[in-house]
Amino acid sequence: MNWKNRKLIMVLILVIVPGAFAGVLASDNLEWDVYQTLKLDATPIDVALTPDGRKIFILTEKGEILIYSSSNRPEAKIDVGKHVDQIKLGPRGDTLVLSSGKNKTVQVVTIDFIQTINTSGAPFKGPADAPVVIAVFDDFQ
Repeated sequence: MNWKNRKLIMVLILVIVPGAFAGVLASDNLEWDVYQTLKLDATPIDVALTPDGRKIFILTEKGEILIYSSSNRPEAKIDVGKHVDQIKLGPRGDTLVLSSGKNKTVQVVTIDFIQTINTSGAPFKGPADAPVVIAVFDDFQ
């Protein structure tokens, strides 16, 4: 066998053998299902998920970040501008990094979700229409 034939055989082996196993490796050891699908009014550009998986941040072409709970419920919207083209969440999920290739900027934004606690029916001190209510829970043992 001359050098040209050996070279041709080696090229064929290098091309055919990995290609033959690529389909097997890619599909035989993986199963996947669609967990949820969100229907949006705007085209998504980037997506980030909190570390605990409870919130999904979606950057849209309109320059908005839509925040959804893991149960597909919209929670909030942040207008960041159309120049932002990528988002990342910090390791604890309380910072959001906005990057703009157009403006050559990176912004680090802190985020905090305000939780409303229903205190109706709870014992309290002071006027009922006060802006701050102190609920008294003294019956714990």
